[in-house]
Amino acid sequence: MENSTEITSFVLAAYGNIGQLRYLYFTLIIIWYLSIVFINSALIVVIGMNRRLHEPMYMFLCSLLINEIYGSTTIYPCLMSQMFSDTHEVSLTTCFTQIICFYTSVSTEYCNFAAMAYDRYVSICYPLHYNVIMNSGKVYAIILLVWIYSIANFTFTVYFMAHWRFCGNVIDKIYCDIHSLHSLACSVPAASRIYGLVYAAVTVFVPFVLISFSYIKILIVCVKTSSEAKQKAVSTCAPQIASMINFAIGCSFDIVQSRIDVTHVPDKLRILLSVYLVVCQPVFSPVMYGLNLSKIRDACKRFLCDKK
Repeated sequence: MENSTEITSFVLAAYGNIGQLRYLYFTLIIIWYLSIVFINSALIVVIGMNRRLHEPMYMFLCSLLINEIYGSTTIYPCLMSQMFSDTHEVSLTTCFTQIICFYTSVSTEYCNFAAMAYDRYVSICYPLHYNVIMNSGKVYAIILLVWIYSIANFTFTVYFMAHWRFCGNVIDKIYCDIHSLHSLACSVPAASRIYGLVYAAVTVFVPFVLISFSYIKILIVCVKTSSEAKQKAVSTCAPQIASMINFAIGCSFDIVQSRIDVTHVPDKLRILLSVYLVVCQPVFSPVMYGLNLSKIRDACKRFLCDKK
């Protein structure tokens, strides 16, 4: 017989007893969080104020940068508040809300990459029809679809989770995640399992196919074009490819910890790997685009010079 009780809160056990180090950790977290907000906001402002950057590629980039701020905001304030908590306890509602926001951010990031890959595919493979195919209405519709799809998807996920009964309330991480709650559930209804499989297939497979198709087509075109055209294609695609690889690394760390027994890994290393996605990705993306795209570099220089 299952030993289930009415769970109203969860304990984030990975924090442990941090003692006086809480002040150091809090300072580092708030500095990093403010850096994420500043760097991403600065690029959004630069793109918004420069009419030359009001192109589909940079509109998708703005969506990505907004998502970096949104995703960080779902995790960092909770981390800071937990630094001064002795119990490291979060309510059921707070835990579910964090799951919705965090996984919505991850899904939005992934779908944004798919939209940006499609944009590069049209730009490189159909340059003469690019402005017709990727008109402003279509770009805004794609961005809106990316966000609505991600929010709706994980809202339904948590709706099914709300019907789970839990046999424990200790989460061995520093934030709430779906796998941890799944492992604590006494049983998972069949409808929830079916939805989980469908959601995983659609969420992962569809963007992956679009990204793969886009870059395979780009690669085929690049093989047949001149060296100058190849260099231009690489310069516009390189930041996105690098950002996608970093994103995949962060997701891999999270998946490995969810599926494989990593109790033999030192606690501090395990925590660092679990937050890699929310620590590195929000800064990695804007830095990669800011350094590699000449239009953004030039716009930043003009923006700074005009302020002097």
